[in-house]
Amino acid sequence: MPPPKKASHRQNTSSDDKPHAIPQSELDSHTEMQEAETTGPSPNEQADPTTKTEESAGVNAANPQRADVDAEQGETAASAAGEKAVNGTEKGEEKAPKKKGRKRKDDPSSSKGGDEPRKAPRRSGRGAATAQAQSQSSIDPIKMLRFLLSDEAAALCRPADEVEDIARHQQAGVKHPRTYSSSDFTPFEELLCAVILSRPISHRLGMRSIRTIFNPPYDFSSPKRIRDAGEEQRHQALWDAKTQHKAKTAEQIGLVADVVAERFIEGGNEDDTSLERVRKEADYDVEKEREILQTNIKGLGKTGLDIFFRRVQATWTSAYPFADPRTVSSIEKLGLPASAEALRDLIGERWQDLGEAVKGFKGAGMDEKKKRVFVRILEVAVGCDLEAKVDEARSAAEKR
Repeated sequence: MPPPKKASHRQNTSSDDKPHAIPQSELDSHTEMQEAETTGPSPNEQADPTTKTEESAGVNAANPQRADVDAEQGETAASAAGEKAVNGTEKGEEKAPKKKGRKRKDDPSSSKGGDEPRKAPRRSGRGAATAQAQSQSSIDPIKMLRFLLSDEAAALCRPADEVEDIARHQQAGVKHPRTYSSSDFTPFEELLCAVILSRPISHRLGMRSIRTIFNPPYDFSSPKRIRDAGEEQRHQALWDAKTQHKAKTAEQIGLVADVVAERFIEGGNEDDTSLERVRKEADYDVEKEREILQTNIKGLGKTGLDIFFRRVQATWTSAYPFADPRTVSSIEKLGLPASAEALRDLIGERWQDLGEAVKGFKGAGMDEKKKRVFVRILEVAVGCDLEAKVDEARSAAEKR
């Protein structure tokens, strides 16, 4: 018998045996994967192991320098697992032949679909979840609301590198650097943020990307600014952010600007950032608004839409009150009501008890002011959760 042939790497060749050039997209992907190992999050970075950005999984808290690489590997593993679930085997495995024979009539595991193993009884986690919720709800909710509206909470829930970025911009003459955690954004800017935060990257990299594009020297705050910047400057902005998926994110930013400029600006003004045309086309119906945005904005899925409407609901009132499941989980961990309606009612009923904590909020009237308070509470709560600062937040609130 001749010896087995040695395995060799498959070459990408055409019928005339000439090697194909490697596509630029593969080179970009390889470069970003290499950079993830050298420019990844700092060793002090902590992340919620159940999240990546807002909803995705895969950030390795024990080895944060590999967090964003693991995010991509997690997607591959999930895909393989899904294939196994469908096909019943992993790649390279062969299905064992079924044994032929008559089924016993008294065998309760037999069914028309074939022999199946008896399923183990399901265990309910309702008791444990109830006990956890009762433990978390022991904190005074008014104390927690006051804390979440404070500067102390905003500072606690910022990524560590955000503090450094703010100091750097202030030294460069930017008095109030724009950040996702503490700045008011226009609907167009919120749409860009939602697209960025929908990418499979860590919370910290998402925040850094947003700070980079909305502060000098880029200021990508309108469709006109983004289109005038051009493709090269958009790529440079994402490179400066030291994030993952730079080329893809830069492309998406450009596509968002193009779609908004061509479909959703008022009076042909590319500086318009209101997205009011979206609301008019939808007749101010939130479900239609979501459908229009998802249909027209490439890369904007359910997670991105949830992020967007959570942030704009103070002025896009058709969405109010809204809290996606991820946000509900965060506020519940902090001892607050586990639904958007219940949190809205608590704020309204105890408004006077919030006192100084709500005096700095602006609005066209008391109703809008309460909506802005509602949104800020959701945002800070999510930030605390994503930065793994829930226990610290509860402790600080108790001391108020």
